[in-house]
Formats: sequence, structure tokens, C-alpha cells
Amino acid sequence: MLTLVPEEIEAYAAEHSTPPAPLLDELRRVTEERMPERMTMLSGQVPGLLLQTLVFALGARRVLEVGMFSGYSALMMAEALPDGGELITCDVADDAIVLARSYFDRSPHGAKITIRKGAALDTMRALEPPFDFIFIDADKGNYINYYEEALRLLAPRGVIAVDNVLWSGRVLEPKEKDDAAIVAFNEHVERDGRVTNVMLTVRDGITLIRRT
Repeated sequence: MLTLVPEEIEAYAAEHSTPPAPLLDELRRVTEERMPERMTMLSGQVPGLLLQTLVFALGARRVLEVGMFSGYSALMMAEALPDGGELITCDVADDAIVLARSYFDRSPHGAKITIRKGAALDTMRALEPPFDFIFIDADKGNYINYYEEALRLLAPRGVIAVDNVLWSGRVLEPKEKDDAAIVAFNEHVERDGRVTNVMLTVRDGITLIRRT
């Protein structure tokens, strides 16, 4: 993955951000051992803390995550939910679901998390609003579809966060199918008069979206 800022700055930011709980550090290490080829799918400390802070600041009680992977970001966000809060997360990969569930079972916040296995768009269409916070980090070809469904589910003062919107810098010279999908999504959001959005250069790019 392209480093969008110098690696020394990335390291400095991590060193000066609150360290994750030991269980999350362990989850990161185990994910790297078991799924090294997919490690770029794990949110990591700084993006995870950003998501956690947004959930806390919104006073969110219901959170939806589209694309769970091994559960790092779900656990980060669940920490910020109050007792009785709910986080629904979607994935299709059996190995990732098994690993995530094993860590959810060990966390004091894991009871707040419900895993929905299957196509995320089908899961979203079966849900009822409102969700206070929605995090999209799944297959790029469906980003516009996920976004449109997320708007239906979003609470009036809710926020949508979308990952990988800078796509390792390939948005500047799109060549592959996923490159074009991210470019199309970014333009779709920018043209959408229903929302106000800001694109952040955190890790691989995160866009925050709220209703206008």
C-alpha cells in the first residue's frame, strides 16, 4: 500500500495516539500471522481510534459496519458504545468470521457486536433505521450501492465513514476496475446535494459524510 505521508510521520502519529487495548494488539498480530496477504484490510490503531472517537462524540447507540474482516475496527467502535448499545457488522469470509468471533467472545465489549454473514447489501436492505454511525469498508465495486443504502438507514444527525477513498493514490491515475469504482464513488458523493462530506488523508483516505 502506498504511504500517503512519510512513514516517519505515520509512526509519530501512532506513537502519540492512545495505544490500543492488549487484546486488540494481539488480534492485529494474529491476523498478520494467519492472513498476511490481507493485512491491508485491517484498520489499525489510528483509523480505529478515529472511528472510536466519532462513535463516542456522536453518542451513538446503533452502529453498522459494512465489511468486518478480523474484527479490529468493530472492537474499537464497540468500546465507545454504552451498555445496551448495538453494533451490527457484515462479512462473508468464514476464516475472518471465526477469528473475529473468538476475540469478540474474549472482550468485555463483544456482547454489543452481532455478526451478519452474507452479502452486505442484502443485510443492509433487511435492516431498519436509524443507525447513528455507519462505517463502509468492503468490496469497492458496491461502494455507491452501500452508500445509497446507508443514507436510508442513517439517523438524522448520523455520520457515514467510508474507507479507502484515496486507494493508495490510484484515484489520480485509475487503471484497474476497483480504481475506477473508487473514483466513481468519490464523484458520486461530491455531486450529491443531500450531503456534506470531508475527505481525510488518514491512512488510505477516509471520507466523513453527514446530511446537509
